Amino acid sequence: MTAPTADTPPPEPCLTRRRGVELSLLVCAVLISVYGYIGVGLARSGAVPPDAVAYGAGLGVLALLAHLAVRFRAPYADPLLLPIAVLLNGIGLVLIYRLDLETPGVRAAPTQLVWSALGVALFTAAVIALSDHRVLQRYAYVSVTAALALLTMPIFFPAVNGAKIWIRVGGLSFQPGEFAKILLAVFFAAYLAANSNALACTGRRIISRLQLPTGRVLGPVLAVWAVSVGVLVVERDLGSSLLFFGLFVIMLYVATGRTGWIAVGLVLAAAGAFAVGSLEPHVHGRVEDWLHPFATIEAGQGPNQLAQSLFAFASGGMLGTGLGRGHSVLIGFAAKSDFILATAGEELGLVGLMAIVLLYALLVERGYRAGLALRDPFGRLLAVGLASIVAIQVFVIAGGVTGLIPLTGMAMPFLAQGGSSVVTNWVIVALLIKVSDSARTPERAPVEPGVVAESMEAGR
Repeated sequence: MTAPTADTPPPEPCLTRRRGVELSLLVCAVLISVYGYIGVGLARSGAVPPDAVAYGAGLGVLALLAHLAVRFRAPYADPLLLPIAVLLNGIGLVLIYRLDLETPGVRAAPTQLVWSALGVALFTAAVIALSDHRVLQRYAYVSVTAALALLTMPIFFPAVNGAKIWIRVGGLSFQPGEFAKILLAVFFAAYLAANSNALACTGRRIISRLQLPTGRVLGPVLAVWAVSVGVLVVERDLGSSLLFFGLFVIMLYVATGRTGWIAVGLVLAAAGAFAVGSLEPHVHGRVEDWLHPFATIEAGQGPNQLAQSLFAFASGGMLGTGLGRGHSVLIGFAAKSDFILATAGEELGLVGLMAIVLLYALLVERGYRAGLALRDPFGRLLAVGLASIVAIQVFVIAGGVTGLIPLTGMAMPFLAQGGSSVVTNWVIVALLIKVSDSARTPERAPVEPGVVAESMEAGR
């Protein structure tokens, strides 16, 4: 038996598929959701809901179909991604069902379940049809063209609750910006992977280790800043503006490793937010509500939505009032959408709320982990971008409903009512599944030099 020489590379770790672990976690996720569903029924009527078995069976079938798609088409994928998505989706359905009991004339849970089924169907289709995530790199410019078209479409439709972010045709409605965020992540990943060297050129040193990029490479970030502010001004959509611009700055920093881009991003974001927050009435009203959440109470007009949300969190305390025993429905029409986290905070308490936040944090961390394990720049940036979409949304929404930052009109991933949101988030998880499968597959062939530039040229 001979000892290995110094030139012999160390053996690669043997990665198991761990699909059995994933299946076990999926069973736990479904059982937790069914337990919450039964708990709401017991708290409200003292009896188990008659459709509890049907609800559990439906959620279980969706989870099983998604698991089978991953088992056969992405066998080395991270075993935590799918169970986390199923659990968050299940908790969201329970919270919406709980609020439906307070508004019997407006039932949203059945519709949300249909949208969830559609999201799982698209998840399954994406996992099966997408053989390699690097194929998306060829469609960089197609993606950005489609994204810009989707972003501008709501301009030609009437505003809903002060913002032009919806397209309504007959009885159907959807938010095209939800789909645009995935397409923009694909474009940003492809663009930055092909131009990271130019963007990382040494610029002017300001203080200590802080460097700003040279003027000739500021064009892309200035263009994205202008588009984000334009979306905010025309559509009065603060959430989408923060999401798109924040996504680009994060991916830019990851691609170049230069803190100067973070500085430029913060300055431009602050300048745009101050200007629009001061001049645009709808956004200015959101800022005023944030600065003075109890002004309507002092004026004798009753609590506004943000004040009611803060009351709900305070009522929940450490352990919560219990599922079905809160009063967050007093928030009003946005209780099932923008303020769904207030219901979780009141009825599950700080402990339950932190558990939900940790689920999101784990989902984002596993996305980042998959990206860091990849060799090709496009896949690395795509994973970071998709995970950052979830992270930015959670921060913006949680910060808004707790009074940390001005409120926006975004939907909490998987939890909040909204078909467009739940469908696109399932697609995000599908892409992260494929990326993690590529990262964890043993003896994956390395990307040849120049493949990024060649793919970008093909996309032109």
